[in-house]
Amino acid sequence: MCKRAFHILSVAAFLLLSISIAAMAAEKAPQKVVDLAHGELAKLGVDPALVEAVKAENAKGKTLDKIKELDKKWMATAGTDDFMTAILSNAAAKRLREIQKSAPYYAELFLTDNQGANVAMTDKTSDYWQGDEAKFSKCFTGGAGTVYVADVEFDKSAQAYTVQVSVPVLDDGAAIGVLVIGIDVDKLK
Repeated sequence: MCKRAFHILSVAAFLLLSISIAAMAAEKAPQKVVDLAHGELAKLGVDPALVEAVKAENAKGKTLDKIKELDKKWMATAGTDDFMTAILSNAAAKRLREIQKSAPYYAELFLTDNQGANVAMTDKTSDYWQGDEAKFSKCFTGGAGTVYVADVEFDKSAQAYTVQVSVPVLDDGAAIGVLVIGIDVDKLK
């Protein structure tokens, strides 16, 4: 009888833990993050250095097939190669690092072109093409774009609970790319 009771309690504890983890994974962004996204962060979408970098990348006219080919290579590459290093060290990446240093809650920042391909980043992303992900598609769609605030998630690389905020990069009011900012919710006061 004691073994059976222990088993039932163990299963109940496991289920409760699983439900708690699932609830945390689906937690909406705190209102402070939403307010920050629609205020201070939205303004970064017109930063001249970022706009110019996206315009230059868009002018290259890369095909989606080429982007997907680079994406496969990116994900298969451990560490960084010359292509990744260029995206980590260009002028826009330097500007992103300046922004990152301006507040303790900026976990990571990266910039995409009009197809969701990386233009600049503060840290290597897990993939090169963001165009198939909500952080790009929910922000870029529509001529003027829209700020998109994701749910709270645990970021393994940052070892923190973060919210990804996507801001349209705008040129004369039209969306030309996306800036994604990872916000460490524990560091936002």
